[in-house]
Amino acid sequence: MWESGAFEGTMALTTLNVLTVLTALLLCAQGQEKVFLQRAGTAFNSRSYSSLLTVTNGERFGSWTWPETCPENFFAVGFSVRVESNQYGADDTALNGVRLICAKDESRSFLYTIESHSGYFGDWSTTQYCPAGVLSSFQLRVEPHQGLFGDDTAVNNIRFRCSSHPTLEGAGMSWGEYGHWSQECEGGICGVETKMEEYQWGLDDSTLNDVRFHCCKKSPQRWKSEQNKTDWTKNKDKR
Repeated sequence: MWESGAFEGTMALTTLNVLTVLTALLLCAQGQEKVFLQRAGTAFNSRSYSSLLTVTNGERFGSWTWPETCPENFFAVGFSVRVESNQYGADDTALNGVRLICAKDESRSFLYTIESHSGYFGDWSTTQYCPAGVLSSFQLRVEPHQGLFGDDTAVNNIRFRCSSHPTLEGAGMSWGEYGHWSQECEGGICGVETKMEEYQWGLDDSTLNDVRFHCCKKSPQRWKSEQNKTDWTKNKDKR
């Protein structure tokens, strides 16, 4: 039964991808500009990565969940966050999820999203994009454990640094402090894994407790091309 279901799921995904590509080609032929956004899920998890980007201030609750990865030659260029607003005395959970936007070769017309396991509370923010380059490092704002009778929120917000050097900050909450930056990715962020506390059924929920990102290298030719674009952007900003 499992093999049959897996085969049918693979065929459905393949059919969806083919139809999406054909639609994109048709609209391009007609001269229309349109952004295509598709959820990647776990379809590209066979992609290898060179290292894991981590920070040291994640919280203790929950377990690491499944990874999700950008397609080959795609890298994260933007992100949004799922945030529950202040509950004013009720149970707060703050940041519930991080969604990455994957693009290829600076093109923003055909995009994939990845997010691993997200919590169940709050709404997704507006997506923020690097003006050039890709996401290359991150920093977490975390509220430490509040004790037996306290209200734990764990991860409250996230910052990303782009390879072109701008820093982007999520629309999260303000409890806790930012820790140290992760290491810089040589290439770009290409995958995500979340540490999630499952729903506590009326008890204290903390949801997202930690996150780590896959780092993928780029081919030397692609890396040199993007470095030239980054240097041009930096010089333009100085003028």
